[in-house]
Amino acid sequence: MSAKSFDVIVIGAGPGGYVAAIRAAQLGKSVAIVERENLGGICLNWGCIPTKALLRSAEVFHLMHRAKEYGLSAEKVGFDLDAVVKRSRKVAGQLSGGIGHLMKKNKITVIMGEATLPAKGKVTVKTDKGTEDLTAPAIVLATGARARELPGLEADGDLVWTYRHALQADRMPKKLLVIGSGAIGIEFASFFNTLGADTTVVEVMDRILPVEDEEISAFARKAFEKQGMKIMSKAMVKKLDRAKGKVTAHIETGGKTETHDFDTVISAVGIIANTENLGLEKLGVKVERGFVVTDEYCRTGVEGLYAIGDLTNGPWLAHKASHEGVMVAEHIAGGHPHAVDPDAIAGCTYCHPQVASVGLTEAQAKEKGLKVKVGRFPFIGNGKAIALGEPEGMIKTIFDEKSGELLGAHMVGAEVTELIQGYVIGRTLETTEAELMNTVFPHPTLSEMMHESVLDAYGRALHF
Repeated sequence: MSAKSFDVIVIGAGPGGYVAAIRAAQLGKSVAIVERENLGGICLNWGCIPTKALLRSAEVFHLMHRAKEYGLSAEKVGFDLDAVVKRSRKVAGQLSGGIGHLMKKNKITVIMGEATLPAKGKVTVKTDKGTEDLTAPAIVLATGARARELPGLEADGDLVWTYRHALQADRMPKKLLVIGSGAIGIEFASFFNTLGADTTVVEVMDRILPVEDEEISAFARKAFEKQGMKIMSKAMVKKLDRAKGKVTAHIETGGKTETHDFDTVISAVGIIANTENLGLEKLGVKVERGFVVTDEYCRTGVEGLYAIGDLTNGPWLAHKASHEGVMVAEHIAGGHPHAVDPDAIAGCTYCHPQVASVGLTEAQAKEKGLKVKVGRFPFIGNGKAIALGEPEGMIKTIFDEKSGELLGAHMVGAEVTELIQGYVIGRTLETTEAELMNTVFPHPTLSEMMHESVLDAYGRALHF
């Protein structure tokens, strides 16, 4: 059987791969996309989207308990975990189906199966019906990543869960241990804690949400502890003893080991790129610390072979993967796209309170030897936040003292994952404090705090 030829073959149909395929098709290329599991990848099916659906249920549940504060009454407030999970799966299914429609609309050939790269410009796909050989001058690797598992702490789906098990929880944990306090760990801790699980989070670093600005981490920790969460930082789970319906965790902290019993453990200790069984070594693709090494245009060094998204160096975020997908498609089509700047990519965590940031933390700016001006504004000084009944939070902005460049912005509080984009646009447009100060922010909105935080960096805050 002769090989089918395309201009571009994309391997992996997550938010990096399917977007790369659409953009390449828009630019007139013939495109095939290979996917071994679900269109939409982890993000749509097992990550970003279904977790937000779960967290929304928890948020509404939390608000129902606060009905009295708003002059409302809600009695016998409860939840049906099965129905919450069903809603989340339905949302994921709807979006995954939508990707199928987009593939059809853009005349992209979808091949379900497992891909390998036997040689440069060649892809072999193992499908239900046998194998298919494909060729293309440009191949985009977008195979994503999976949960990292530590020896002795492996998931079993019964007592010890990864994010996948947690997304389809068939029982409500009573006593929950979450290992790792990055975005995934904290989101699940927040979800189950809000629904009433006795929740403990163990973090090996000296603070939770370790990639965030220290002040934001500290603020978030206080808020979580106020909600009844137990947090152990500078701590490590050394061993899990599993018995019927019970896990005993050996947790090392401050040089001594304590044991604690739980009925459920969620492991969220990072990710591993899906680089195995593709044939990358034979092709001469460089892999470091498990991730594919690329240049700023996502080129692997092998002619015509690109790698995007979680397969490559961080930040491991869906929106970074999508943007890289567009950039690579334009590069393949002979355009001159801008390289993706990791410092201009926002990170969002949908716990309660939400956390969002872009650019440098205060510590990172100082490490670079920059003299900075820092502004802060609390939610308690904002009319809309008080009207919403969400007066806890803060916005912090960091400017270069010399040039007025916006170096970073960091937020914790209600809806900050939506607000952060204002600063992202500001950074992309290379704005300084002067433009931000002269921008008229609408009233009453949470966004006014962004203005006030900028004003505060220059000693001009009006409402605090």
